[in-house]
Amino acid sequence: MELRPAYKKTDVGVIPEDWEIKAVGDLGQIRTGPFGTLLKAEEYSGSNGVPLISVGEIGHGTFRITNKTPLVPEVVVNRLPQYVLRVGDIVFGRKGAVDRSVLVDAPQDGWFLGSDGISLRPSQSCHAPYLAWQFRRHQVQSWLLQNAVGTTMASLNQAVLSGVRVPIAPEPEQRAIASALSDVDALLAKLDQLIAKKRDLKQAAMQQLLTGQTRLPGFDEPWESKCIGEFTDCTAGGTPSTTVAAYWGGSIRWMSSGELNMKRVNDVAGRISEQGLKNSSTKIIPSYCVLVGLAGQGKTRGTVAINYVELCTNQSIAAIFPNASFDPTYLYYNLDARYDELRSLSTGDGGRGGLNLRIIRSISVPFPPIAEQTAIATVLSDMDAEIAALEARRDKTHALKQGMMQALLTGRIRLV
Repeated sequence: MELRPAYKKTDVGVIPEDWEIKAVGDLGQIRTGPFGTLLKAEEYSGSNGVPLISVGEIGHGTFRITNKTPLVPEVVVNRLPQYVLRVGDIVFGRKGAVDRSVLVDAPQDGWFLGSDGISLRPSQSCHAPYLAWQFRRHQVQSWLLQNAVGTTMASLNQAVLSGVRVPIAPEPEQRAIASALSDVDALLAKLDQLIAKKRDLKQAAMQQLLTGQTRLPGFDEPWESKCIGEFTDCTAGGTPSTTVAAYWGGSIRWMSSGELNMKRVNDVAGRISEQGLKNSSTKIIPSYCVLVGLAGQGKTRGTVAINYVELCTNQSIAAIFPNASFDPTYLYYNLDARYDELRSLSTGDGGRGGLNLRIIRSISVPFPPIAEQTAIATVLSDMDAEIAALEARRDKTHALKQGMMQALLTGRIRLV
C-alpha cells in the first residue's frame, strides 16, 4: 500500500511530513532524585512541608498522595532547590512501575522529587502537556518497560529515558492535541465524580429504606422481623470432579464463587454436563435466588448476588430460594447492605471460617409487607440502572480517549 504524500516512514512509525521524531534527551533536562547521602529519611516530616514524590506517589497520569506520603520541610527544600518540582515537569517512577508518569500542574508546583523518582523538565521548544501525553501512549510505555535495566526489578535511569523517541508535531498542533485530550480527561473526571455521588446517594437510600427509617409514600403498615428460614429455605451447590472430562463442557450453567462479584448474574462462564450434575452435589436452582458467598478469606465470603437465569453453583455459594411470600430483589438489597455483618457471622475464630446454611437461615431481616418490599426494590434498582448507565458512558468515553491518543499523538488524524 502506497503512503500518502503528506506522510513519511520513520523508525517509530509513519508520521506527517511536517512532524519530527526526537529523542527525549534532546527535549529537556532529566534529573534523578536525591540519593541517601543528600536526603536522609530522618529529615522527612509527618506534619508539615511539601509531599515527597517517589514511585508510590506516581500513577498513570495522576499523583497518588495519601496520609503515608512523607513531607519535606522547608529547610530541606531550601537546601536542595534543584529537586523542587515545577509546573511542566514530568515525573516518573525510577524503580518498578517505570511506565507510569505524571505532569506537574499548578497545585503540585513546589513539591519535592524523591530518591525513587526521575523527572524531565521539557525545554520551551516542546509543549510539556503534549509530551506528557506521549508518555501515556501504550507504545511509549511498552518501550520503557522493555528497555528498563535491572534483572529483579525494572529500573529507569537518565540514559534509558533519554533514549525514548517520540513524534513531535509543530508547536501550535502540540497545544491543540494536548487541549483536546485534556478535555476528554476532564469529562472522565466529571463522570467519575458523578458516579461516586450517585453511589453515595444509593448507600444513603439503602440505609433509610431498608431499615424503615424512611417510608415511601403510601406505606404505613408496621414491619415485622423474620429470620430467612421462617419464609424460605436455602441450599448449597457442589463441584463435579475435575478429573472426569465428561462432567464438563455441557449445556448446564455452573457458577463459581468468584462470579458473585457480578452482583446481577445473567450468565456464567462454567458449563457442566448432565453426567456432571448427576454425579455431584450441585443442583439446578431457579432464577431470582439470592446468592451468598459462604467461604474464602478474601472478599468473596459474604458477597451477595442475584441470578436471573437457571444455573448450578459450587459448594461455596448458598442459594436462597424465591417464593411468593417475599420480593427476592428486596432481600438481595438488604443482605448486600450487610456485607461486614455477614462476614462477622462466619464460623471459626475471629470470623476466619465460613458461613453455612444454618447461619444463613438464622439471619434476621426487616420484613415489610410485600408491596412495600417491591416498591423499595424498584427505587434501588432504578438507582442502580442510573449508575450502570453512567459507568457505561464513562467506559465508552475512556475507550474513545484511547483511540484519540493513538490517532492524534501519531498524526494519523490531524486537528483542523
